[in-house]
Amino acid sequence: MLVNCVAYQEGRKLADIDRREIKSYVSRPDCFVWVALKDPTDADLSEMRAEFDLHPLAVEDAHHGHQRPKIEEYGNELFAVLHMVELGGDELHVGELAVFVGPNYVLSVRNRAERGFLDVRARCEREPEMLKHGSGYVLYALMDAVVDRYFPILDALETDLETIEEQIFANKSPRANIEALYYVRQKLMTLKHAAGSLLEATSKLHGGRVPHVCAGLGEYFRDVYDHLIRVNQSIDSIRDTVNTAIQVNLAVITVSETEVTKRLAAYAALVAVPTMIAGVYGMNFEHMPELKWELGYAFAIWMMVLLDVALFWRFRKAGWL
Repeated sequence: MLVNCVAYQEGRKLADIDRREIKSYVSRPDCFVWVALKDPTDADLSEMRAEFDLHPLAVEDAHHGHQRPKIEEYGNELFAVLHMVELGGDELHVGELAVFVGPNYVLSVRNRAERGFLDVRARCEREPEMLKHGSGYVLYALMDAVVDRYFPILDALETDLETIEEQIFANKSPRANIEALYYVRQKLMTLKHAAGSLLEATSKLHGGRVPHVCAGLGEYFRDVYDHLIRVNQSIDSIRDTVNTAIQVNLAVITVSETEVTKRLAAYAALVAVPTMIAGVYGMNFEHMPELKWELGYAFAIWMMVLLDVALFWRFRKAGWL
């Protein structure tokens, strides 16, 4: 589906144009065209390939999707793949943004992602001085928007982790806590796959030799790189906290099992003492003291009771009961 097709000149919007007019605007040296597609069909991609003379390998990657984040050069053309991570309820949804960047065009292809980039287009159009840099600045704006959308997800994961940590010490279900912690860890790995690979790719766009379309924008791409470093550091920090929380939860389970074992041992001792006394008087030997004593039965019962009361008091004082 075609979302937008707009021509720009000297940093300002010329007009929304028909896709059949793309070639006439791309041929102008002082213009560039920004086309946005969402979940395109094979026919849409084939048409754009013909209009912009896109590299077939890049088009194939955009068509099949499920690519790792990367930035590749094909002559004067850049091809970037970014992962768009969206939080829907308790689930993370991963979409893709494929961006074709040439001297006079930008083609952004959004797949499996609901949130668009109308705010990014509006931002670029509000900054004509920056938009004069052409298609390279649009690539920066798109990358900056994708990376900035990672931060609210990190905040949500930190909030989830804090809630789970409170439940660990609130005698909630240990199994449920472990499952919740692994679920947070799974989300972190999803975000890590998106941000980690993009960090490596973005390093190619500032410092040293940079692609021609990104010339003069090194400090802007360095800013995106710095944001990605923050994202990756936060992911690593939260992941370490998750690992610690898992160990703490397992320690709490061990302590709880130890408490149960002590209680069972205490109750077993309370049963064992009367059993021992009864066992002694049930051995049926012919010559046993107190065997024919009239008060022997009462004496044995009271001895069992007094010993159990003493043991119960001792266990209660030690915290076993």
